[in-house]
Amino acid sequence: MSAGRISWSGRFVIENMAPELTTTPEDFTEEQLMLEDAARQFVEGELLPNDANLEALNYELTVSLMRKAGELGLLGADVPEQYGGLGLDKVSTTLLAESMARASSFALSVGAHVGIGTLPIVFYGTEEQKNRYLPELASGAKIAAYCLTEPSSGSDALGARSTARLSPDGKSYILNGSKLYITNAGFADLFIVYAKVDGKQFTAFIVERGTPGLSVGPEESKMGIKGSSTCPLYFEEMEVPVSNVLGEIGKGHLIAFHILNIGRFKLGAGCLGSAKETIQLSAAYANTRQQFGRPISSYPLIAAKLADMNICAYMLESMVYRIAGWMDERLASIGENRAAKAIGEYALECSIVKVFASEALDAIVDEGVQIHGGYGYIKEYKVERLYRDSRINRIFEGTNEINRLLIPGMLLKKAAKGELPLLEKAKELQAEVMGAAAAPSFDAPLDKELYLVSQAKKVFLLVGGLAVQKYGLRLEEEQEVLCVLADLMICIFAMESGLLRAKKALGSKEAALKEAALKELEKRAAEERTTLASLMVETFVQETVDKVHGLAKTALVALERGDGLQLQLSILRKLLRAPATDIISRKRKIAAKVIETEHYVR
Repeated sequence: MSAGRISWSGRFVIENMAPELTTTPEDFTEEQLMLEDAARQFVEGELLPNDANLEALNYELTVSLMRKAGELGLLGADVPEQYGGLGLDKVSTTLLAESMARASSFALSVGAHVGIGTLPIVFYGTEEQKNRYLPELASGAKIAAYCLTEPSSGSDALGARSTARLSPDGKSYILNGSKLYITNAGFADLFIVYAKVDGKQFTAFIVERGTPGLSVGPEESKMGIKGSSTCPLYFEEMEVPVSNVLGEIGKGHLIAFHILNIGRFKLGAGCLGSAKETIQLSAAYANTRQQFGRPISSYPLIAAKLADMNICAYMLESMVYRIAGWMDERLASIGENRAAKAIGEYALECSIVKVFASEALDAIVDEGVQIHGGYGYIKEYKVERLYRDSRINRIFEGTNEINRLLIPGMLLKKAAKGELPLLEKAKELQAEVMGAAAAPSFDAPLDKELYLVSQAKKVFLLVGGLAVQKYGLRLEEEQEVLCVLADLMICIFAMESGLLRAKKALGSKEAALKEAALKELEKRAAEERTTLASLMVETFVQETVDKVHGLAKTALVALERGDGLQLQLSILRKLLRAPATDIISRKRKIAAKVIETEHYVR
């Protein structure tokens, strides 16, 4: 991070970042890889042999295995060491979340416990609350759940109707109301519950199982994630000690929003793990399944699906660890005691990765089923479960529609606060596009992609500037235009994340090749990795820039009329003018590597 930098959040739409400042999976340390290996061994040794029983929602088995995970330190990664945890960096905890994804519903149970269940106490608990609860949460002796959604308030979380009133003796709050779709509710020992004090002040409470007045409803019968517990909760004159208020009275919204940010980001990591598993299953099946006398992987249309799946996963992986790296940088500058603030500063990017990840995984598992053909519809093939389990991700942690509205909204708020020179950049662009521009030349690897990503940022400024100019404060009512702006930002962040990662790899390769002692085999491996990364980025940028053009055109037609529209469309064409990329040949090369290795390649 450059000197004086406050936060990278939102700046990706107006600034170009140096590749060496990006955190990538190629930067993983030995310790991080050991953590990944420990999680893999636990999944393969303890969880997969019990997969059928876990998927049947066996409470006792789930809890016992969660305790085993706690004994191995897999539940305490985000808990500070002084409270019995490991206190790991965010890149490490992200890698852990990704690695656990193969455990299907069990991974969701763990994710809800270590993330939205435990972190509210890590970030907002008093010293007494941390000492009382965190050691047992880190060890798995107690399991946590997060209780925000209500029958009448899903996306409108602050519209909750659960109430709390102070008891006459002032020693407790008396809660009444209900919560819906609570993960881990069937066996959780601790609940983070939100209610409005005196019906007005939105507040968080720590509620222990067995509290009089608390009752847990029956398990929901779900489409997917069947091995996770999902129940409603009911509160009837439930007394919670004043000492169990989490944070401040009336400040529960701060906890809820920060925890939602974390949930969105960790959801992205989980989707990444599931995407990689789907690629592995699909490539192996395509190599085994014979049709017309040859494996279906040898047919270009099947191979192209595997290439698309791998490219999408590569971009998601680049996004996830880029954000994790930013979080670690910010934590290093402001300290762990302000961790919630550090993570909250990247709320915009958390929403971006949540939308991209959930939709990318849906596309990947859909193609996985298609590659499996009729077998993909049969329960004994895991791709069928992956397909069902994936669908909830577009609803979890705020629907994708809500997140799309939040993304440009948060950017405009940053601009209004003076944190981003957004409108100034839009005005500069207006002067720039009216002048003559020389045709660019592309000499070095990925130069064209670097240019196109930079131009896509100008397209966003063009559309966004016109939208603000036309609607002003009424822009928040124009949801279709906001959606276009959000999708443009998602496209830009995805393209740039993959591009920066590949550029960084190219730089590392060039440095490595200068090392005379580097073995020939290592040289070839480095060359292959960087070539593959470049092919994926070139393909993704070409296809995504085409999408950017379509999105921008949709918005411009809504924003302008007549000669003004024709002028803006001509500017759009000029901004994205560049030689086309042959994506068919590139996808064939990418697919060949996936088919050869039978797993995700990077």
